[in-house]
Amino acid sequence: MAGSAEQGVRIGLSVVVMTLRDRRAVVLTTAGEDGVRALPFGPFDPARDRTFERALRDFVTDQTGFPLGFVEQLYTFGDAGRASPRATPGPDQKREVSVGYLALTPDAAEGQTHDSRWDSLFDFFPWEDRRAVDPAIAAQITEGLTTWAAGDAQRLARARALFALTPEHRWNEERVLERYELLYEARLVAEAFRDGDTTTPAVAPDCATGRPMASDHRRILATGLGRLRSKLKYRPVLFELTPGAFTLSELQAAAEAVSGLTLHKQNFRRGVERTGLVEPTGHVSSATGGRPAELFRFKGVDPQTGAAPGLSLPAQR
Repeated sequence: MAGSAEQGVRIGLSVVVMTLRDRRAVVLTTAGEDGVRALPFGPFDPARDRTFERALRDFVTDQTGFPLGFVEQLYTFGDAGRASPRATPGPDQKREVSVGYLALTPDAAEGQTHDSRWDSLFDFFPWEDRRAVDPAIAAQITEGLTTWAAGDAQRLARARALFALTPEHRWNEERVLERYELLYEARLVAEAFRDGDTTTPAVAPDCATGRPMASDHRRILATGLGRLRSKLKYRPVLFELTPGAFTLSELQAAAEAVSGLTLHKQNFRRGVERTGLVEPTGHVSSATGGRPAELFRFKGVDPQTGAAPGLSLPAQR
């Protein structure tokens, strides 16, 4: 660690904290520079902090008043020239390397400290919600990418594959980071102009390509969302976002909120039954507005095998 300091490197920790509120996926943000939002972020002190995760939990609680539950490491971010994150202020100007984490919680309680709050995930990635794509968003992205890729077959192929611009391409909800990286490369997001020292961005901060974030935090958020969408299919992480008792409609709504897909009701329920992940509580919910719905709970990991599969996401065609 001493060697890192001598080379002008400082280690920071950032975290994507996600939950559900009113059937929407939301992310915990703090106040960043220039009025944009940021992920909870803090430095790692090797002389004080025993582990990365312990340091992360401490500073997030201190910054936001929110205690973390489930946490896993995402990736290490430190590309030069992308404000990822920005150099340490002062004469040293140390290169910042950020270790990103993903945290999930079923509790989106109010009362966070300072200027932290829960923001809608799709405010930052409006193109990722396939349930109701705004025509203006689709048109701006399609036109922008087509213009950027003009005369370059490889660029055009990437754009068509990632954004499913032609009928032969199928939308892959897991490729969140690749789509954001492509928009960055095509200079269709505000961060690309900020990092390139361009004073006149081609897109407004609240335009169709989503709200910008401080430093490289939208890139880290894209990584977290892509990881979560992938894990839905092979680990029961969705239950980290749900309360102790839920209806199957509420479980489906949670899966749709994260995946951005409209799921086939009957096929989703059959898939849940096949996994054996849930069991009835013996109670019903009258909060559905119609006929009372049966309440279920997560059974947990098999104590014998440790097996706990994910859920299939049968999207409507």
